[in-house]
Amino acid sequence: MSTAMDNGQAQYARSHVQAWARIAGFLFVVTIFAGGFGEGYAPAQLVVSNDAAATVANLKAHDMLYRLSFACYLIEALCDVAIAVIFYVLLKPAGRVLALMTLFIGLLSTALYAACEIFYFGLPQLLLRGSSYLSTFTPQQLGTLALLSLKLFNYGAGLFLIFYGTGWILRGTLMIRSGYFPKILGLLMMAGGFGFVASTVLEVLAPQYSTPYLLFAFAPGGVLLALWLLVRGINLDKWQEKAAI
Repeated sequence: MSTAMDNGQAQYARSHVQAWARIAGFLFVVTIFAGGFGEGYAPAQLVVSNDAAATVANLKAHDMLYRLSFACYLIEALCDVAIAVIFYVLLKPAGRVLALMTLFIGLLSTALYAACEIFYFGLPQLLLRGSSYLSTFTPQQLGTLALLSLKLFNYGAGLFLIFYGTGWILRGTLMIRSGYFPKILGLLMMAGGFGFVASTVLEVLAPQYSTPYLLFAFAPGGVLLALWLLVRGINLDKWQEKAAI
């Protein structure tokens, strides 16, 4: 009777772990599209560097695009929180303490980015609504403040990418150690994480060498990991073997 119950619990755990792996793969795909639109495409259409008047004109002319970009960020943030939790579950057998660290770092990075998003959506909205308490500012001054706010978002978000990158360096390490993820995926995710960390370090210590292209190091691993989780999932036998230790 006990053996039958144990086998039933093991089968229940196996099916649920694989389901969470598939969900993580799906959420990765969602973040790729939501992040690409909300943090890449839309801001590039709206923000004109060093031209406050053109930026304000774009924000007013393409208000729905502006709002959709923030909505996509919210979707991405929810996915990032879920991914952090799911990967804690998936990687816990490979190293409980490190897996827990990745969970907290992932949540911290999402929270810090959320704080920076206030400068992308919140402050420009207040400045451009034309409220009476802002009547002491000229339209040109309000436009300059709105562009400054957007630039603060971009700068602040870049300063905290080190947390997102560190989380994936640790997850990549656990993936390599686990035995139930392909080691190449772990290496690629570590490389992507180092790209994020290097971006912040250069911005702080050597801004003349800073480049957004470092962030593209995450793309190969992120895309392949998403596809792998959706199509193959994890090696359940090895996951269960590690979980039983």
